[in-house]
Amino acid sequence: MLVGQAPGQVEAQGGKPFAGRAGRTLFKWLEDAGVDEITARRKIYIAAVTRCYPGPSPSGRGDRVPSAEEQDACATWLESELAIMRPRVIIPVGKLAIDRFLGSRPLDRVIGRTHEYDALKWRPLLIPLPHPSGASSWIHQGNHPELLREAIRLIGMHVAPIV
Repeated sequence: MLVGQAPGQVEAQGGKPFAGRAGRTLFKWLEDAGVDEITARRKIYIAAVTRCYPGPSPSGRGDRVPSAEEQDACATWLESELAIMRPRVIIPVGKLAIDRFLGSRPLDRVIGRTHEYDALKWRPLLIPLPHPSGASSWIHQGNHPELLREAIRLIGMHVAPIV
């Protein structure tokens, strides 16, 4: 299961998750892990922390981060999807989704590692990814490209064989 932040404007208009620029980057990462886009869309359930496009960011760069109230209003949807799907591996994409599963921590402490999610009975494995949008500069700083490569390698090891 892949969990993003919220639909973007392109997704809200077309109804297909990760259909915009961020999606192209995300599916390139998955392809590097050994899962092509067609297979990923067919075999990996895609969900989001919130269900509606939150609108543009006030800064004019990217989308607005959904508020805590919006996240709470949509929480039962994601919880239901998790209970129904019972995924063995969850890939939270971006800080909002990562925070939903691991709490607020610096991205460089969670990306490039696997985490057991013990809040669910079946204890799925979490493999966080940074947000793939062009609005995120995290992936270009310090050792972050290495951490991203390691996360992609982990997806190749834990996800590619089961899809």
